Amino acid sequence: MTWLKRALPAVALLLCVIASPSLAQIAGHPIEVSGGLGTVFYDTRARLQDRGAMVGSVGYRLAPWLVGEVGGLYSKSYADTTPNPKATFTLLSADLRFNLRPAEGRVVPFLLAGLGYGASKRDDADPEKLGRGTPSLGAGALFNIMGRQRWYARVQGRDILFKERDSFEFGHDLAVTASVQYLFGGKPHDSDLDEVRDWLDKCPDTPIGAKVDAAGCPTDSDRDSVVDGVDKCPDTPVGCKVDKNGCPIDADGDGVCDGLDQCPNTPKGAKVDAHGCPLDSDGDGVFDGIDQCENTAKGCSVDEKGCPQDEDGDGVCDALDKCPGTPAGAQVDAQGCETDASKLEGDLLDTGQLRVTGVTFQPGTANPTAGMSKLDPVGEVFTKWPELKVEIGVHTDPEGNTKPAALTKETQARADAVRAYLLQKYPQLKADQLVAKGYGTSRPLAANASEAGRTLNRRIEFTVLNKNVLVQWGGKRRLGTKP
Repeated sequence: MTWLKRALPAVALLLCVIASPSLAQIAGHPIEVSGGLGTVFYDTRARLQDRGAMVGSVGYRLAPWLVGEVGGLYSKSYADTTPNPKATFTLLSADLRFNLRPAEGRVVPFLLAGLGYGASKRDDADPEKLGRGTPSLGAGALFNIMGRQRWYARVQGRDILFKERDSFEFGHDLAVTASVQYLFGGKPHDSDLDEVRDWLDKCPDTPIGAKVDAAGCPTDSDRDSVVDGVDKCPDTPVGCKVDKNGCPIDADGDGVCDGLDQCPNTPKGAKVDAHGCPLDSDGDGVFDGIDQCENTAKGCSVDEKGCPQDEDGDGVCDALDKCPGTPAGAQVDAQGCETDASKLEGDLLDTGQLRVTGVTFQPGTANPTAGMSKLDPVGEVFTKWPELKVEIGVHTDPEGNTKPAALTKETQARADAVRAYLLQKYPQLKADQLVAKGYGTSRPLAANASEAGRTLNRRIEFTVLNKNVLVQWGGKRRLGTKP
């Protein structure tokens, strides 16, 4: 039915508020007076246009669940037939209001039943006033206004069962109204609405919504001066400054509230300790969280991002770099100086050959006496260049009157010993990568007349046999490991 569809919003509202919390207001037997406005949605059989209406009521609370009321409704309308004459409708009714929650609550849904006198009059060819006994049924709710104990907003829908002229059935005229209701008399039960009766309440001015103890005084679990129930941040640490909602204030946004923050002007993004002070784990003067290079070595100068300044790009910052002009890509040690292996690799790329001196053997044998560790950088280089074929050439000086053939055989044995040492210590090397050859005294670099010349001639040379591999790499290093 049309009237039922129109009533659905009011019914939905009623269902929503039935579960609303109830707090004590005016108890006892007050007189309830209301007045307001609304709209009457006429039954189609009334042949009237839907129009506004004025309503009013006076009631006496018989019990928390029951109120006896006398009410009235007056509406001016027009007939919906040409020439649309004026019409009025008046209702006087004696009602019983059944409260679905105690009447002293903040929200009181109710049902309404009444019996009265309804009158309809039209200014047309049949101006005689029609008056009949008129029952009615309704539903609605009372809403306390802003915590004022005696003031309520009243919203209701009433189905007026009025039998029109020449009609054998009751029509259903739906009046939807909103009123203001005031209570005279009765007893204020709980002035501050904290659910503690006034005669027991030691704190009668408790803010609306605050949680209270048995004496009616607000509780403040986190001691931030914003009472529980109103406090939207109930677990604020003791000592924090808070806003009006009880939530901590943190002006610098570091996660430590003002009041506990011992460093209140922390830059945005910086990590802080429990006291709100910025952390600087590497001690470079740029705070953690802002520092993009958080493990800077002690003593390094850094840029505004906290990253070490390293002009030669060798991974050792300028302040600690003892060899600041290291070639690009070279392997360096912890002090920023090029390693022996890196220097040898540079020679290899420049000349295709490595030369090692200072490795000594017992006279007339291939048994080393000193300097074999000087071969370690060579082994490190060749492990990075597994494509190379390398000749290990051993050279010597005349060593007195030894015959050249014997010295050639002796240097061959020494070359084999060098090869065996490298293959054993660097298993990454392949046996076919290294070729051993003894040259005896056939290729001196200097005259053997002096000790300096003989020392220079006692040498080990590593010569690349397939230099095209080095050419393909265009002089690029492979020993680029940072310290």
